[in-house]
Amino acid sequence: MSWVAGALALALTGLGLAGTLGCSGHESRVAAAHDALDRGAPAEAIAALGEELEVSSENDLPAELAGDDALLVLDRGTIQLWLRNWQLANRDLSIADKSIELLDMSGSAVDDLGKYLFSDDVGPYKAPAYEKLMINTLGMVGYLEQRDLQGAKVEARRLAIVQKYLADREDDTVMLGLGNYLAGFVFEKAGSRDEALLYYEEALSRGPYASLRDPIRVLTQGAPSSPRMRELVGDAGPLPAVGASGDSELVVLVGYGRIPQKIPKRIPIGLALTLVSGYLSPYDQGRANELALKGLVSWVSYPSLGPSRGSYSLPSVSLDGQPIALEEGLDVEAEVRRAFEKQEGAIVASAITRLIARVAAGEVVHAVGRGSGKNGGLVGLLAGLATTATLSALDTPDTRSWSTLPSKIAVARLRIPAGQRRLRLEARGVARDVVLDARAGGWSFASLHALR
Repeated sequence: MSWVAGALALALTGLGLAGTLGCSGHESRVAAAHDALDRGAPAEAIAALGEELEVSSENDLPAELAGDDALLVLDRGTIQLWLRNWQLANRDLSIADKSIELLDMSGSAVDDLGKYLFSDDVGPYKAPAYEKLMINTLGMVGYLEQRDLQGAKVEARRLAIVQKYLADREDDTVMLGLGNYLAGFVFEKAGSRDEALLYYEEALSRGPYASLRDPIRVLTQGAPSSPRMRELVGDAGPLPAVGASGDSELVVLVGYGRIPQKIPKRIPIGLALTLVSGYLSPYDQGRANELALKGLVSWVSYPSLGPSRGSYSLPSVSLDGQPIALEEGLDVEAEVRRAFEKQEGAIVASAITRLIARVAAGEVVHAVGRGSGKNGGLVGLLAGLATTATLSALDTPDTRSWSTLPSKIAVARLRIPAGQRRLRLEARGVARDVVLDARAGGWSFASLHALR
């Protein structure tokens, strides 16, 4: 009966490997950090991410950003903005920026095989366009808080490179509105009028941004050349620069809430097949229906988006006790959901294709067993079950994403009288008080990041 022992050993080895190698997805690595953020404890969130990165301090970086570590560093960078650790935030964002590819250009046959049989999260992470754009946008925020226009200009130019790449691919660039708004401000304050106007024009192509009206009146002397700028300025005419009027200028940015996190979702195979019309080949569609009828496949697991977190709340800003009107700078969550909805059919189709491949792998092993002699059928059956179980356990939905981005960002820009001014920013139970030394002809920048 040695063949029985051997078959059982093979089956149990496969099942054991499934238990050993099968693990939760990326969402489990950020669970403790998200819990801390929900409780309003950003320092605890930083510590939780540090444990995952296996570093002893927020000042440290891993020797190598392996797997999805670059995403954890991105998460840490946005939380550093909440804590107002501007230099650490810029460092983390910059390091992660160099490690995350917009397109997966580093794939290999091994990656492709792994993604085909096991899970999409086996291969290198492919960042959606909005994540790459937000790295440079938030990078500018960190540098503006430090009044480092040179550093902010570098981020603005990196943003422009990504923007051109996406435009050449005819990809969506709606997320560029706020980035171009900030880039225009950076170049305006650096004395580069023409570049500032180019960025402002790009910003207006993606949103109304009424607060750009007065800056454009100053830069164009009341005679803008583009239709969008003319529509915004109307017949208001020129406006003297803040240096000439003795005023100062203030830009405020408030990021609040968090985008929906990617989470694993499990749905019946019948429902899944209704979501993938046009994504599966006729053969795969028929094969999936066949397996469902035989009861060999009942459920499909794939990554989905979790619930909203805080996008419904409204931030407030006051200067010397008087409220300041905010406008929507960017609805990050809306873009995240829109981008996911465009891809959902293909994501579910990929999960179904892997189900088919796993069953086929089990059938192949079973067939080999049947051809091995009198008792080969049982050996093949056990080995096939082991193969299918192992592959199924390793199929973790790809929940990788930059999960600590704010749900929404509000912005304000206004002229204020020179002198010492008291600014208060509030959102989601988080507040920041700033004493501004507003100088005539100068500028101030202040932000709040309430990622709850």
